[in-house]
Order: sequence, then C-alpha cells, then structure tokens
Amino acid sequence: MKDLLIKNATVVSPADKISGRYDILVRNGKIAQIGENLSFDGEAINAEGLYAIPGLVDMHVHLRDPGQTQKEDIITGCRAAAAGGVTSLLAMPNTTPATDSGDVVRYILDKAKDADANVYVAASITKGLKSLEPTDIEELKNAGAIALTDDGRPVENTRLLSDAMKKAPLYGMHVVAHCEDLYLADGGKINEGEVSEKLGVKGIPASAEDCGTAREIALAAALDVPVHICHVSTKTSVELIRDAKNRGVKVTAETAPHYFSLTDRELLRGDADFRMNPPLRTISDMDEIINGLLDGTLDAIATDHAPHTVEDKADFVNAPNGSIGMETSLAVGITCLVKRGLLSFEKLVEKMSVNPARILGINAGTLAVGAPADIALVDLDEEWVVDVDKLHGKSKNTPFKGRRLCGKVKKTILGGKVVFDEM
Repeated sequence: MKDLLIKNATVVSPADKISGRYDILVRNGKIAQIGENLSFDGEAINAEGLYAIPGLVDMHVHLRDPGQTQKEDIITGCRAAAAGGVTSLLAMPNTTPATDSGDVVRYILDKAKDADANVYVAASITKGLKSLEPTDIEELKNAGAIALTDDGRPVENTRLLSDAMKKAPLYGMHVVAHCEDLYLADGGKINEGEVSEKLGVKGIPASAEDCGTAREIALAAALDVPVHICHVSTKTSVELIRDAKNRGVKVTAETAPHYFSLTDRELLRGDADFRMNPPLRTISDMDEIINGLLDGTLDAIATDHAPHTVEDKADFVNAPNGSIGMETSLAVGITCLVKRGLLSFEKLVEKMSVNPARILGINAGTLAVGAPADIALVDLDEEWVVDVDKLHGKSKNTPFKGRRLCGKVKKTILGGKVVFDEM
C-alpha cells in the first residue's frame, strides 16, 4: 500500500469540525496528518478545485449476492459504490438464500475482503424473511453481522420484531426497519392516487407505510430501545418520526435520493425503472421529505440500491421493485439540495457519511488523524449526464438515466488505496 499526499483540497469533515483548504497525508492506510503546505517525497495528488470528504456510508444496499448474481454481486456492487464515493455500505439480507445464518454472513464478509468498499452485513430477523421463526441473533453477531432487518419485507409478526428490538442492543446491533403494512399494501404497484387511477394500476396507499412507521415507533417507545426507520417516503411518516424524536423516542430515519427529487408523475412514462418500494409519492410528500432533511427529522440519506436486469424491468406492471443509486446519490443531493440552497454541503456530508456511521456504530465518517483513509474527492461544479452504459455495476435500472446532474466524484480512496479514479 502506497503512502500518498492529497494537496490543495477543500477539506470538509463535519465530524471533526474541519472545513478549509488543507493537505492530507496518508500513511499505512490511515490519516496521518491534515495541515497546510505538507511536504512528502512520495506520490502526490493535486486536488486543486476539489472537495475532500470522508467516504460516504450507504446504510441500505442490496448486493444480490449470494443467489442473484446476474443482477449484481459483491465485487461489482462495491465497484459501483466506489464510483459514487461510497467507501462503506450495509448489505441487506434478502439474498438467496436469505442472510439468516452465520454461514451466509461469513460468505459475504469473506468475498468482500478484496472489494472496493467496506461491506457490513445486516442479517435477517426471521428465517427466510418469512416472519414465522426467529433467527439466532448470537450466531449472526458472532459471524460478523452488525444489524438486523427483514428489509425487502416488514416483520409481520410484531412479537418477533419486539423480541429482536430487545435483544439487539445486548449484542451491540441495530434494528433497521422496513415499515409497511402488507395488508394495506395489498399487492399494489405504485403510489395510490391520481397517477395510479390514470394508469389503471393498483396503488399502495401512503397509510401502508405510515402504519408500519407508527408500529415501530410505538415499540421503540415502549421498550426504550433504538430503531432505525428505512427509506421514508411519506409526509405522515416524517411527521410521526418528528413527533417521536420530540418525545425522546430513540428513533433515527433515512430517506433516499429519489424521494426528495422525483414524484409519482414520473410513472406516467410507463417505465419500470421508476418503480420501487416504497413507491414514488406526491409533491406534498416530497416537500415534507425535504423539510425532514432540513430540520434533522431524517438523519441519513441512503440509496436502497436495488439492481435488476433489463429483462426483469421490461414489463411496467409486473416488474420487481427497485432502482440502483450508489453512483448517482451524491450528485442528486448536490443538484437538488445544495445547488438549490436548501442544504449546505457540510450538512449533506453529515447525512451521507457522518450520521450513517454513527447510527451503525462503525469506524467511518471521519477524517480525524488515525482514522482509516476512506476519502472521496469531489468536484461540486462538474455537470454530467447519467449514461447507463458508463455505470460500473451490472444493472442499469436507474431513475436518473439521461438526467443532467451537478457534482462528480473524481477519486475514491479506501484504506489508503485508490479504488476509483476519473482525474
């Protein structure tokens, strides 16, 4: 591993209260020094005009490995992560087989050793994600899992969810909750409302998410334990989380870039790349998602990166839900929040790096001396068009295809090693 010096960068590291023009010296894979006019005999990277930030932490990623590797695998998923400035990610358990045993957890971590991002594992709360039988949390923890969720589905059995929420803190783990009432969702495909009626496609009411959110908040309050709410998409869910936080409930929450930049009007295109779960919502929902990011109700921005093949997505109504997002997430945040004057770049870095690392309890989100040298160099002003043929993962199902975005990751460094370079 080469030591290196990053010269003339605008360093933004909110966790360390660093904001200014500095050099960063990297030795043995760690941050050795941050200062002005540092000297070094080895490799130097001229970062003039670029921002140096702690690598992004995407706390909601579907790598599809094991079992669905035609869509993505651990190596290609992490390659896409690196291209988006993501250096750490949390892999969801709806693999085939589900990540419900120590063997599957160990398989993922072993394969990820040579990947271009740090992979952390969220194991399932119930076996096979069927909400019938609990997994062995101690076994999963010992194998290396750091979080628990049935994401892809909610835990339908509230008793099993409650038991997991009580046990998780004892093992230093975090419950990450997919909030959805499947009886209310009732097999719907898109947001229930004017667009679903116009298309003649069965809708999912916002209340399906809201009732799930209310349940998880109620459990966290009753048990006095933490819970993290995934992919918030509705106005009412934001309001429920805001109220819970004001009451001292130990709840954190994330949203995804598509929920603060797109609405269900996009579905009039009849393109399944705009179908995800939760679905794109209305303009009033989008506005409240943005408000939730601004006032701190929503702690984090994650992608819910969900790869599918072109064949999977060919049929608008019958296609599976999900869209990819790691290569575009930072640019969407810069374009739709920072450049519009809604959120400072420092706050965006908090939402995409600092806070996710804090919630998960991992060593990331910082450029402090001694921390791993996980760094993204970003040009905040470079404009680019999302070309699916130039993306780095296996799947191309992005709702931002053809969009002109502002903000480009130019280089990503993982543990002192350059894993993505477009300089």
